[in-house]
Amino acid sequence: MSDYSPAELAGVLRDGLLSFPVTPFTEDLQVDQAKLVAHLEWQSSYDIGGLFIAGGTGEGFSLSPQEHEAVTRTAVATVRDGVPVLSSAGGNTAQAVALARQAEEAGADGLLLLPPYLTETTQEGLRAHVSAVLEATNLGVILYNRANAVYGADTVRRLADAHPNLIGFKDGNGDLEQLARVLSANGDRLFYLGGLPTAETFALPLLQLGLSTYSSAMFNFVPEFALDFYRSVRAQDREDVQRRLTDVVLPYLDIRDRGNGYGVSIVKAGLRAVGRDAGPVRPPLRDLSPEEQEQLNTLVRGIAAVGV
Repeated sequence: MSDYSPAELAGVLRDGLLSFPVTPFTEDLQVDQAKLVAHLEWQSSYDIGGLFIAGGTGEGFSLSPQEHEAVTRTAVATVRDGVPVLSSAGGNTAQAVALARQAEEAGADGLLLLPPYLTETTQEGLRAHVSAVLEATNLGVILYNRANAVYGADTVRRLADAHPNLIGFKDGNGDLEQLARVLSANGDRLFYLGGLPTAETFALPLLQLGLSTYSSAMFNFVPEFALDFYRSVRAQDREDVQRRLTDVVLPYLDIRDRGNGYGVSIVKAGLRAVGRDAGPVRPPLRDLSPEEQEQLNTLVRGIAAVGV
């Protein structure tokens, strides 16, 4: 059972850096439970607002339902007290409902609702999909606005009015007009977080729009840098944010942008760079090339050397 009511969870998550831990795999692509425990212990030892297990960076899309349950239970048992654990739900409506119930039974504190599988849909179809999941669980649920799940402001408002356990809106789309409309229609009823790939890039302008926090994939392998960056964003220290973007984040993006799916692959490469190898990514993703890995190693060594 969750330690948080939906409203309490929203209050905790809106004012801290969030992250999506990787799911370590063995060389034969099985979940590496020992490395998962070690990674979660390390990640939750920092002042992090919440950890989302089996999400995009955690390759949740490649996990079987049984693996999804296992990694969620491992996270609940491992992450230190005071750090909420959120799981994910995706796929078609029946699958998302089943994963939501499974996550609640496993002890997760909340849920990120991923876009439904593949097909395009209408706003009414999206509302019916989300309503089914919200009705299936008592957990606080965050909508992920991305891909084929782009929610209109009125759709979000109707869902929030009907379901008290809808607590948040994560944006992975980057349409500022849409965000302005969603915030205008829903105000403080929800909390809002940035979820664009390598969210540090957009964190400062989105804070000023009303997105109080964001999820950092980089926290997986350079947690001190990620937390310092977050503090500079919250202080609206433009000079320090721009310095960190120039010295670290933009060169990191140059490597990430060399391959589709590298947004996940580069995080596992980052863990190799700091001596915390979490194994390969699963197909259809692929790992960085040896040359790209060495370029990332050099960048990560530079962060440690100069304390960026």
